[in-house]
Amino acid sequence: MKIAIPTRGNVVDDHFGHCEMYTVFTLTEGKIEHSELLPSPQGCGCKSNIAAVLREKGVSILLAGNMGAGAMSVLNMQGIEVVRGCSGNVSIVAEAYLNGNIVDSAISCSQHENNGEHQCNH
Repeated sequence: MKIAIPTRGNVVDDHFGHCEMYTVFTLTEGKIEHSELLPSPQGCGCKSNIAAVLREKGVSILLAGNMGAGAMSVLNMQGIEVVRGCSGNVSIVAEAYLNGNIVDSAISCSQHENNGEHQCNH
């Protein structure tokens, strides 16, 4: 199993679509085996093929700060579960999730919604 986290520096990036990179954790028997960094596509990740790329890499869970409903839908269509409301150091967040200490905040980023259309220029 693999978990991805939108990353800026070494912390969860609050903006999934414009993060610097994704930290991808590979798990074995419920423990982190290793991690790798995946560069983020140029421009708005929400409209890129990043969801398909993450799925091809075997990612099944994305731990995010926040995102709009459109990005969440694209990830879900690729079979990736999204958990929103994460913040802090990516390694600590991944461990907290594995220990059952993180659940989805159920809050979407309202900056992304405008009459049902995605807005990347904010």
